[in-house]
Formats: sequence, structure tokens, C-alpha cells
Amino acid sequence: MIPKTFKEVIDLGDGREISIETGKLAKQAHGSVVVQSGKCMLLCTVVSNYKSADVDFLPLTVDYREKFAAAGRYPGGFFKREARPSDGEVLTMRLVDRVLRPLFPKDYHSETQVMIQLMSHDENVMPDAMAGLAASAAIQLSDFPFECPISEVRVGRVNGEFIINPSFAQLEESDIDMVIGASADSVMMVEGEMDEISEEEMTEAIKFAHEAIKVQCAAQVRLAEAFGKKETREYEPEREDEELAKKIHDMAYDKVYAVAKAGSSKHERGAAFAEIKEEIIASFSEEEIEDFGDLISKYYSKAEKVAVRDLTLNEGLRLDGRKTTEIRPIWCEVDYLPSTHGSSIFTRGETQALATVTLGTSREANQIDMPSYEGEERFYLHYNFPPFSTGEARPIRGTSRREVGHGNLAQRALKGMVPEDCPYTVRVVSEILESNGSSSMATVCAGTMAMMDAGVQLKKPVSGIAMGLITDTESGKYAVLSDILGDEDHLGDMDFKVTGTADGITACQMDIKVKGLSYEILVNALMQAKEGRLHILNKITETISEPNPTVKAHAPKMVTATLPNDLIGAFIGPGGKVIQELQKETGTTIVINEDPVTEEGIVEILGTDQEGIDKVLASIDSLMFKPEVGSVYEVKVIKMLDFGAVVEYTEAPGNEVLLHVSELAWERTENVSDVVKLGDVFDVKYFGIDPRTRKEKVSRKAILPKPEGWVDRPKRDNNNRGRDNRGRDNRGRDNRNRDNRRNDKKED
Repeated sequence: MIPKTFKEVIDLGDGREISIETGKLAKQAHGSVVVQSGKCMLLCTVVSNYKSADVDFLPLTVDYREKFAAAGRYPGGFFKREARPSDGEVLTMRLVDRVLRPLFPKDYHSETQVMIQLMSHDENVMPDAMAGLAASAAIQLSDFPFECPISEVRVGRVNGEFIINPSFAQLEESDIDMVIGASADSVMMVEGEMDEISEEEMTEAIKFAHEAIKVQCAAQVRLAEAFGKKETREYEPEREDEELAKKIHDMAYDKVYAVAKAGSSKHERGAAFAEIKEEIIASFSEEEIEDFGDLISKYYSKAEKVAVRDLTLNEGLRLDGRKTTEIRPIWCEVDYLPSTHGSSIFTRGETQALATVTLGTSREANQIDMPSYEGEERFYLHYNFPPFSTGEARPIRGTSRREVGHGNLAQRALKGMVPEDCPYTVRVVSEILESNGSSSMATVCAGTMAMMDAGVQLKKPVSGIAMGLITDTESGKYAVLSDILGDEDHLGDMDFKVTGTADGITACQMDIKVKGLSYEILVNALMQAKEGRLHILNKITETISEPNPTVKAHAPKMVTATLPNDLIGAFIGPGGKVIQELQKETGTTIVINEDPVTEEGIVEILGTDQEGIDKVLASIDSLMFKPEVGSVYEVKVIKMLDFGAVVEYTEAPGNEVLLHVSELAWERTENVSDVVKLGDVFDVKYFGIDPRTRKEKVSRKAILPKPEGWVDRPKRDNNNRGRDNRGRDNRGRDNRNRDNRRNDKKED
């Protein structure tokens, strides 16, 4: 018997709906829902252990996977089974995690797992836009201590009209692609890319998304009430001691305030704070340290945070001595690495990124193979964050989720400025060599300069800046911080990164930690970010004002040519023999793709030697060479035969034709070598296809003067009863046997 199910339907306002259903699947999970839109179905389950883990943080895991069976496909590769998550899946995990995590109690430390799976795919529905809704709905059906329902939506804009959760096709036409996460009261997360929009337009998009999210949060509440809202579980909270907290605050506050106000470097400041903490710990007895050691560290961190925030709100000063709107000193350099196709260094304060660019053919495109999306990227960016960049020693165990997320943000910031007609596949790699403040924004700046250094003709340079916010709800004071430090990221109420050109925003990422942030503050923060972004952009253009006109001498040059579809096979040759020999001879890489519209062959030629590239182009021209009837062409003898000479057109090497012995000269020619020799160059006239031989005909004698006294041979009359007609009209030799057989039959 099918169990009773509970369902809520959300109207998206344009004929589309999203349904949330529970009660049928995965009932042993602490909460489970199926979210569906069209034929797209997500199953989300949540489980949290009842026993706290021995850690001082929330061990939350958000897992998002797309099953290939959902799209009726097999996984690629040798092993036909889904394995490690793709970058696309990791990015969706991060989007959901960033909204869920702040809503759990800070002292809740139980192992918690949120699993979201794409079970059925619809090509018109983007599943990642519903992942946050699925996660929150499942949690609402559980007994987890969770503050309030949230949801996430994607916002697009087509022809000036905002769209909630646009399809893939709509997103192709949209100038905005943003995912917003929020509760009914507050926006909590924003991430996306834009086509140089203004700060005001971005704010309008966020407002539009928030209204849709409010509807989705209300639907979750109704579903939980219909299902039967569970009592929130009891858990063992962290130990608290208000008297100890006040004591440590009083001991630390003034000292921390003084160190913060000194405007020292990261290393000096860290050492001074550590010394204050050690003095406080030393003031307690061994018994007190044994009993309250964890609380002492916890309360010291709180006191430090309060002191630093107060310094900024009260005096407008920051940890390194800057004012709220100041950008740290910047220095840049391009062409630093001699062997790369392009390189740059971008250093802002104690954050440094070294970017490299590699140019290649379409063969080097990044292939994306997911159940919900198949395609390729001709521009992509990889971000590496080694431990030495923060003065740490720790093992490197593959690419982290953070590296995937930061690299994706920088890629989205830059990709709109790579021209569509760029012939290359462009790979940018950012190596973070120092980090104290946003390294992803340093990556955007370094990537811009490296591509300009490589000769990639960017439409416009792009810069990025990380901003922070400190607010005091009681006094109403707030401070927007430009170009935040790592410590300011930790202690602030909002971390938002904005990238763009001089004309508008190209990408953003925001994590808002304070409830009820007004749109007025958000707009002010965005406008301050614009000022900082333009300041950084000026520093970039002072170093390199525009892309280099050509690629470097040692970098590959890319030339493209078109080839008719019926000539592709001849160009490649049997088993690829022709194209392989051509690549070896010219030192080039040749890639052929078929234009999906015209079905022509698009030939990409990549090489460092222009002479080699020219040889490939000449080979293509030769293959496409079509002589015109009646025209005269220069040819070269490349082979001698008994009945003529094989010649090739000098303007199309490799394009050969037979010059018959009868067309060498007006006089009768007994031996071909009497008239021409191997390597001779002369002119011939092209007559097209000979109707008698069905082959191309050229003639040397046709452009030579006739010998003196020459008499043209009379044309042969096909109607006389001569030799040529004896088999058809005469009773000659060809019909002799047939006539004899007829006579034999008559005699019988």
C-alpha cells in the first residue's frame, strides 16, 4: 500500500509550478522531500546524529549529486559508475551550505548530513536552482534545531524582464545569472554573473528574487504543519559562564583595542594578540585552566572581536591602520615568466596572485559532462591555494571545494570580456603566493593582466574588490570596509566580492551574516565597492593599458580556415595520413571541427612558426583550387609518363592534372621527353572536363602559335560508313560471328 503523502505546490506565476512532496520516499531519514518542476525531480534527505561530535564547530556536510540515469545516460569513462563530484556539483553544494550553516545554533555540534540527488532530469529546468528549497524543506520536516525556512532561486533578465528560475535557453539570452538565498526576512547569499549591469539593477534583481523566496518559505511552513511539525530535539549546549566571560572581556578589551589601533602587519598583530591571550591564560591557576581552558579561549576570541569592531565603528580605523574606504598599496607586473604565453603578478597589501595564460586549440577545451548539462568551455580558470600562502604547513589532498568555488567566481568575472571570435582556447591558472584578504579578487586582476599580456583581445579590463560590513543594531551605526583583510572577513557582518569593468558589474558573491540588512545599506556598500573597483582598475591599466596586439614570439599563433565538407576527407587522408604528415612537416597542430549550421569544416592551425602555418594554408588553398575553363595557368612537371606528363599548378601545389602527349605541341610527339622534362615550368590552358575521357583536360599547344603552313585536320564525320561505324552500320568484322550464327539457324 502506498503511504499517505503530503504536498505543497508553488506557483511561479508564468504557468510553471514547483511541488514539494513528502511521505513516500526515504522515510528512515530524519527528513525527506521530493521537489519537482516539470519532469525534473530532486530527492533531498537530512540526517543529524543525536550525540554531539567532539569538535567546537558544526560538522555539516552538504552533498549534491546528479545521477546520469536521471537523463537516460551512462556515465562517461571506463568505470560506468558515478564517482567523485564534478565541479558543477561542488558549486551547488557550496551554494546550499552557505545559506544553511548560519541558521544552526552556534553550539550545535552534531554530525549533520544533507544529501540532494537529481533523480529525473528535464532539459528545460535547471536543477541547482531548487537545491536550496529541497534542503530547507527536508530540514523543516525534521527535529533539527534550525532557525527558519530558507530557499534559493535563480534570477535571469530577458528583454528587461526578470525571470525566476529561467530555463537553459532563457539563460542564454539573459544578461543576468544570479542565485539568491534568503529567508522570509533576510537576504543571506548572492552569487552570479552579469553583463556589466549597474549597482541599482543588481539590487532590483535581489529584491525580485526575495519576493519569490518568501512564497517558497511559506509553502514549507504549510507542508510541515500538514505533515505534523516535530518538536525540536534537545541537545547538550555548550557550557557558559557569564562571570568568566565578563572577567576575560575586562582583561582583554583595552589591550586588544590598543594593538588593533596600532595599525601593524598581520604577523606583528598576530604575535601581539597571542601574547595578550597567553597573559590572560597565565593569570589562571592550573586547576582553573583544566576546568575552563576551552571557555577562556572562546571568551578571549569574543572580546577580541568586540574590540576590533568597536575600533572601526567608533574611530573609523582598521587593523592595519587604514580608513574604511582605503585600498592597500598595489603593485603589478606583466611578462614575468619568460616561457609562458602570458603572465602577471598582482600584489595588494599582503595578498599576491601569480597568473599564467596558456593558448591552445579547441582540442584543449574543458569538456563538461553532467546529466544536466553537456558542453565545453573555450575559456576557463583554475585557482590554487597552497598552504605556504598563509604560512602554514599541511598536506595537499586534491583540489578543495574552496579552490573550485573561488576559481569559478574569477572565471565568471572574466569570461564575458573574452571576445566570441577569439580563436584560442584560453586557460588561466592563478597561483596564490600570499593571502591576507580576498585572493579570488586578486585572481581576477592578475588574470586580466595575464590575458592582455598574452595578446588575448579582451573587450575591457576587469578588476575585483572584496568588501566588508560592520553594523551595530542598537546604535544604528555601520561601517562599510573596502578591500578587507582576512581577520575583517571573520569578524564582519557581510563579506561581498564585486568584479566589473569601468562600465558595470560582471560578477558578485555575497555572504550576509546579519538579519534584516536594509537595501539602503546594500546599495551604499555597492557604490563604495564601485569606487574601490575603479581605483584598482586604474592600477591595472597603468601597468598594461590594452592587450598586446599579437601573441608572444614563442606562443602559438592561431589561424582558422574553412573547408567545404566534401574536401575534409581528402585533407585528412586515409587513416589520417595526409594531415599527420602535414603536421609533422610544418610543426603545427591542426584541428578540424564541423560547423553545426553550414556543415563546413573549420580548420584550426596552431603553430609558433608562421612559415609552417602558411604551408598549411597553402595546402588548403591547393585543395580548394578550382581552375576556370578558358583560363591559362602556370604548371610544373612532376612526373613523366609514356602518354603524357603529370603537372601541378604552381599556385596550388599538390593539385595535379594529366597533360596528354597529344596536347604537348602541334607537331606529332613520339616521346614526351622530346618536348618537356621533369621540373619544367610553363603555361597551359584549362578546358574543363573532356566529354570523351570524362577527365580534366589541359593543353600546352593551345597557347603556342601554330607552325607555318599548318593545316588543321578535318573533323571526323560520325555519319559516314567508315571504320568507326563498322560495328554499328556495316556488316564488318565485329558482326561476323553473329551473322554466321543466324545463317546456321536458317539452314537447319
